Amino acid sequence: MARPATLLTYDVTARRIDAHGSLAATKQAEIVLDTDVGGRPDAFNPAELFLAAIAACMIKGIERVTPMLKFDLRGVEVRLHGVRRDAPPKMESIDYELIVDTDETDQRLELLHTNVRKYGTISNTVAEATGLDGTIRRMIRPR
Repeated sequence: MARPATLLTYDVTARRIDAHGSLAATKQAEIVLDTDVGGRPDAFNPAELFLAAIAACMIKGIERVTPMLKFDLRGVEVRLHGVRRDAPPKMESIDYELIVDTDETDQRLELLHTNVRKYGTISNTVAEATGLDGTIRRMIRPR
């Protein structure tokens, strides 16, 4: 008989500080949120925070699978571009580019990308709700 899957839970609390921003907290971490109707440059607005969560999911997925794949890398950068529509408001599409600093082969780079797409909790959730398309490429190092 199959064992039931273990469910993980997460808790975040957010509160309004004033008309210009809010604060979200979890565990021992806090992040300032741009909830000002006019926007503010020193905090992530909800759409940017959403994209950052996807990026964090991808990077964490890479951290999780690289030891299993024995994949050698020096660094990773994720670039995301989201397109929002107004009526009804939603993220229409999200494109990403994974840039990996590695000497691994192109085939191994694609294997890493396959694993990132397959096992990302946040990215899998987003992919079901909207277009999430992207590529992986090797970082070009200066000579």
